[in-house]
Amino acid sequence: MIVEVVAVGTELLLGQTVNTNASVLGSRLAEAGLNHYHQVVVGDNLERATAAILQAVRRADAVIITGGIGPTQDDITREAICAAAGVGMNFDADYADWLRERWVRRGLEMPENNLRQAEYPEGAELIENTKGTAPGLKLRVADTWVFALPGVPEEMLAMLESDVLPFLRSEAGGDEGVLVSRLIRTWGSTESRVAEVLADLFEEAVNPTVAFLAGGGEIKVRLTARAATEEDAASLLEPVEREVRLRLGSQVFGIDDDTVERIVLRLATEQNRSLATAESATGGMIAQRLTAIPGASAVFKGSVVSYTVDVKERLLGVPAEVVETHGVVSEQTALAMAEGGAARLGADLCVAVTGAAGPEPHGQPPGTMVAAVFAPDRAQARSFRFAGDRERVRVYTATAALHLVRLALEGEWW
Repeated sequence: MIVEVVAVGTELLLGQTVNTNASVLGSRLAEAGLNHYHQVVVGDNLERATAAILQAVRRADAVIITGGIGPTQDDITREAICAAAGVGMNFDADYADWLRERWVRRGLEMPENNLRQAEYPEGAELIENTKGTAPGLKLRVADTWVFALPGVPEEMLAMLESDVLPFLRSEAGGDEGVLVSRLIRTWGSTESRVAEVLADLFEEAVNPTVAFLAGGGEIKVRLTARAATEEDAASLLEPVEREVRLRLGSQVFGIDDDTVERIVLRLATEQNRSLATAESATGGMIAQRLTAIPGASAVFKGSVVSYTVDVKERLLGVPAEVVETHGVVSEQTALAMAEGGAARLGADLCVAVTGAAGPEPHGQPPGTMVAAVFAPDRAQARSFRFAGDRERVRVYTATAALHLVRLALEGEWW
């Protein structure tokens, strides 16, 4: 079964809203073993939305539309489905009464435009929305099933899991098998170099397939296998994963959801060692990534964002002569920041970052970044030179700093 996704919303085209539904749908469809070849984003325009739906219907067995089923005038998905299916619009009086009662229970007066959510294309079934007020829709258009789901991620996901995916699996009849992917995470090389090392695997691969994904300073190798069962797919993946690990060696640090921040927290917990950060150019990004993981408080002490020289000196105890002699963007300053952060925050390990993220040079070319890790038995710094804009440099630096902590905890100092 081939499933296509159409996302409706001008805010997605303008970049005002990140289309997180796209990645969620892609992963859920893959896990269900359903073929997924196209995703389309179209603005809040009736003619263009209708054309996008018709195009999807012509090349897919099922179409999932997200967004455009709210109560406002620019929510045109229902009208677009009517136009694509050549049917009229019906009104569900019972659902309208439920909407009115819901607003009364909240002690509010319902705007009349909310009744648009009680409209539905003729012949469509309503899908219950347990997280909001806009019901989803299911309708047969020619030989294709069309689903309309809310654009709100949590509402979309609830309907997808409870109604859409079970229905599509049933329609597929189990003939599709399962699609299993494994993400091999690497750090320390470029995408082109990783691709070169694995070139023959990529070119010869049929099942599993091999793909390369770059982002955030890391390179990921995705292996994907289709088989009758998950066990069979895992058997196909195992020898290819073994070969990838053999060729990339120590660059491989984790698989699937085993991110560097999760690994750092796990290692620190296992070793009963506390962590802290002292950040300048990254402005707290390393601390944010660590504390985004549930349970980080077991080992993470805190962070000092020491953006200016005087704060580095006053709060972290960086000697003025270190900055004067070596400059604020230097390994010596980063080491002093890390040592001061560990002492001030009472941590066993502290990672510090200083640098010139750009566009100002700060005594070094923009993109020059320095990270240092302090531990009671050892302290070491490393300089980097990252290309790109300020945000890219900061993200890559935060990733690099976390990997230096990982290496220190693993006893594999760089």
